[in-house]
This record gives sequence, C-alpha cells and structure tokens, in this order.
Amino acid sequence: MSGIAYIVSAPSGAGKTTLCKMAAKEFPDIRNSVSYTTRKQRPGEVNGVDYWFVDDAVFDGMVSRGEFLEYADVYGKKYGTSKKDLDAMLEKGMSVILEIDVQGAANVRKRMEGGVFIFILPPSLKAAEDRLTGRGKDTPGEIKRRLGIAAEEIRKAPEYDYIVVNDDLDKAFETFSSIIRAEKARSARVKGALKGFFGGLIG
Repeated sequence: MSGIAYIVSAPSGAGKTTLCKMAAKEFPDIRNSVSYTTRKQRPGEVNGVDYWFVDDAVFDGMVSRGEFLEYADVYGKKYGTSKKDLDAMLEKGMSVILEIDVQGAANVRKRMEGGVFIFILPPSLKAAEDRLTGRGKDTPGEIKRRLGIAAEEIRKAPEYDYIVVNDDLDKAFETFSSIIRAEKARSARVKGALKGFFGGLIG
C-alpha cells in the first residue's frame, strides 16, 4: 500500500511545525518532507533536515526542469517541494507531511490525487503574535508582515479537509493524530491490501 501525503498549512504562529514534528515521532511510517528554500539558514537549523538551503540560481534551475510539485514565493523567499523526493517516499509506503503555505497547497490540490489537506489555526491572531514574539526569530517588522498575511491565509481554511485549532498543544495533537489514524483506515486506501486476506469478498 502506498503512503499518504498530508498537506498541512497554517498562518505563522499557529504551531504547525511543532505538531508535524510530534506526528513524525508518534507514527513510525511518517516522514516530514524537506522543502527547498532560498531563505537564509537560521541558527540551529540543519541543511537536509529542516530545509534544503539553496541559492536562487539552483532553485530557478529546478523550476525550469519541472522538478517541483509546487513552489511559491513566501515573505520574499522561494519554497518548493521536490516531486521526485515525494514520489519515492510514497512508493515505499511511507506517508509524508508537507508543511506548505496556502499557495503551495492549492497547487498540490490541482496536481496530485489522494492528498489529505489539514489547516492549523491559532486560537486568535493575538495568540499567534505572542508566539511569534516569544520565539525570538523575527523582527517586529517581520512579525507585523506575517500577521497581515495570516489574516488572508485564514480565509482559505474552509477549503481544507480538516481544521485543527491549536489552543492547547496536547488537545490539538490528539485531534491531529486522530485525523492521521482515520485516513490510514479509509476503505479506499486499504481495499487493495485486504483483498489478499479476503479474496473476492472485497470488491
């Protein structure tokens, strides 16, 4: 049985990355997709683990060769998901979490079938602002810009299959992990595997 692609989007400060990392630890068959980006590497980030950090020339070359499933310009920097990397993991039966913005998610929805789209919401924009300020990675100007974009992104939430409100991390992860378990058991996904056990009883 091939793996499942979970496409996860959220405004800045919603806790998306934390939830996705928790899921990768909870489920042995899940991996977080490593996107390519032209933004600068932050302290503590590891190339090939958090992102593949490349310059504009490398990124643009990948675009011209059609190597990205989706790519977008976010906050003035480019981000993209390698189609080859994703397909290789899914074919091995590994499920993959793609942390991508709403632009990228819209492109994936057009180009790939069977993806599960999940939107993570903060309890409020004020909570998102507090989280961004608390992590100390962005300037006040950058935080203001991210919050402005967040308001536009939140309007896209109803387009997703599931919405998770992260007002309490443990409760949010319980919901997030329940979605993953439910999708693994969806009849359309497991039908092929069950035929091997029940023969013609399952069409």
